[in-house]
Amino acid sequence: MSLQGKDDKRVVEVTEHDLPLHCPVPSAPLWARHPRVFLDVAASGEMLCPYCGTRFVYKGAPARAH
Repeated sequence: MSLQGKDDKRVVEVTEHDLPLHCPVPSAPLWARHPRVFLDVAASGEMLCPYCGTRFVYKGAPARAH
């Protein structure tokens, strides 16, 4: 998982190793936490967190069905 961008516009690149993906991520500081929401970024390639607006971009291998 890598973080890019400015303070107010966060873009996080994720790979298959970061799945299942949820926001806030475990490394988020305690003061920046909000209710956990799971994001299916592998299916769409990109998603915004509905709470904080962080944009997650999937850069990993194509998702496999279960």
